[in-house]
Amino acid sequence: MADLLSDTEISDQLPDEWSRDGDEIVRVFEFDGYLDASGFLSAAAGLAEDAWHHPEMTITWGEVEVRLTTHDAGGITQNDIDLAERLNGIHD
Repeated sequence: MADLLSDTEISDQLPDEWSRDGDEIVRVFEFDGYLDASGFLSAAAGLAEDAWHHPEMTITWGEVEVRLTTHDAGGITQNDIDLAERLNGIHD
């Protein structure tokens, strides 16, 4: 099991455009339409499966909200930060 990050570690390592919401880190990715958002969701699911770390993702027209936490650790770990960075890489 991964170790929880401290509040300072989370603040220092939080990737661009991500925010903290309690025991999760969250970002809303914006797109020009539903199909673009769907394509991102599919790519994000592939990255999550490769990392064996599965976020909560909600899709709406032109947006995908991603919430990351490490359930078995009870909060935010390096696994969440790493996947957030990888997700930024497929969007930005």
